[in-house]
Amino acid sequence: MKNEQGKLIIISGPSGVGKTTVLRRLMATCPLSLEESVSCTTRPRRVGETEGVSYHYLTEEQFHKHRKQGDFLECTEVFGRGHWYGTLRQPVTTGLNKGNWIILEIDVEGAGKVMPLYPDAISIFIHPGGIEELERRLHGRGTESDEAIKRRLEVASHELEAAPSYSHIVINQSVEQTVDDICQLLLKSGENSECTTN
Repeated sequence: MKNEQGKLIIISGPSGVGKTTVLRRLMATCPLSLEESVSCTTRPRRVGETEGVSYHYLTEEQFHKHRKQGDFLECTEVFGRGHWYGTLRQPVTTGLNKGNWIILEIDVEGAGKVMPLYPDAISIFIHPGGIEELERRLHGRGTESDEAIKRRLEVASHELEAAPSYSHIVINQSVEQTVDDICQLLLKSGENSECTTN
């Protein structure tokens, strides 16, 4: 019966851990009604990004209007660059009511705001295995200056400390294994919830 309530999945992990790649593969291969929540941002659109797929691109005025109206489940200014990011409440609620499994890919701070609102959410922290491994990956991407990487690693150290507050920690050593681990976790959660609706 498709009209039962969906599930909220919260996925976090430090920048550079491979969340985007893992999520793309998970959406393509896991046999559940997964729907990724599209965040809003005030930052300019980058080459190759699509409105409504990558992000909803809002002006500062639009974003702060939503903020004043309490439309966001969570929102924050990221990395002190003056750009805001947030998750709108309404699309999440609509998707859950349709029986979909809604994935929020959000940072630790955002997850800390959403978890109390959805105590039954499945929260997953994607872990690099250690700060040294994360530093190696960030340098390997070759997209940022040493100063930017240093700033990301400082944020990552704080985020790694929050990992135990998630219901699951998955170490991303290979994309295939991580995707399989997360998919199995979700399938098991679905079975458990069906068994307890007696």
